[in-house]
Amino acid sequence: MRLLAPLLYTLVVWWASTGVILYLNGLPRRWHGALMGAATVLLGVALCGVAVTAGDTRVSGAYLAFTATIAVWGWQELGFLLGYVTGPRRSPCPSGSAGWRRVGHAIMAILWHELALLALGAAILWLTWGQPNQVALWTFLALWVMRLSAKLNVFLGVRNLNEQFLPEHLRYMHSYFRQRPSNALFASSVIAGTLAAGAVWQAAVHPVATAFGATGACLVATLLSLAVLEHWFMVLPLPSEKLWAWGMRSRVQREV
Repeated sequence: MRLLAPLLYTLVVWWASTGVILYLNGLPRRWHGALMGAATVLLGVALCGVAVTAGDTRVSGAYLAFTATIAVWGWQELGFLLGYVTGPRRSPCPSGSAGWRRVGHAIMAILWHELALLALGAAILWLTWGQPNQVALWTFLALWVMRLSAKLNVFLGVRNLNEQFLPEHLRYMHSYFRQRPSNALFASSVIAGTLAAGAVWQAAVHPVATAFGATGACLVATLLSLAVLEHWFMVLPLPSEKLWAWGMRSRVQREV
């Protein structure tokens, strides 16, 4: 029963934070600068939260470290969708590009985004180095690795590209995606993600796990499990986008 609360908390945070970011991104373009400024202030607060909770091994410390890291992650997600943290290439992939040339174009389209992730990951590693509460670091690593896997799968080709989530100013990103039933990497991604989630779930239910340890492991394990589910959303004929239809209302209202 002690794992039910962190499991439900992660589900709500995953669903709500994604919807909020989509909603904010759909607001009029003239608001985007202010939104990015506010998000950057929140980023500073969140990094302070990571630092403050690094030595806290209470159950509340696990929740706070997890939540602060989700806020850190949210900054780069919003920055990407608003178009402030993308890459030096802001045009579609040239027709006929293939192999390493296509890879190079794709990297240049998201280079600043990837460097921002490296910087944020390094900041969290530094803030939690040698501290007993590593929930923030493990949360960020889980998000980072699984998102990288998702990017590679979309680049190689999946059934559902969910391009409707891209705002108008990022529609060129769709040219770097490939639509096909699946790809050679997908099975390995799902198996590796499932094994990682299983290992963390095992730590969460271990008989000798402390309340703090079980809570932190459950938060990360649930996040990994949801990331695996998101991978399945990419290849199964399911209308997964309906989960966040409410987050797209701002864009629909603006278009109307």
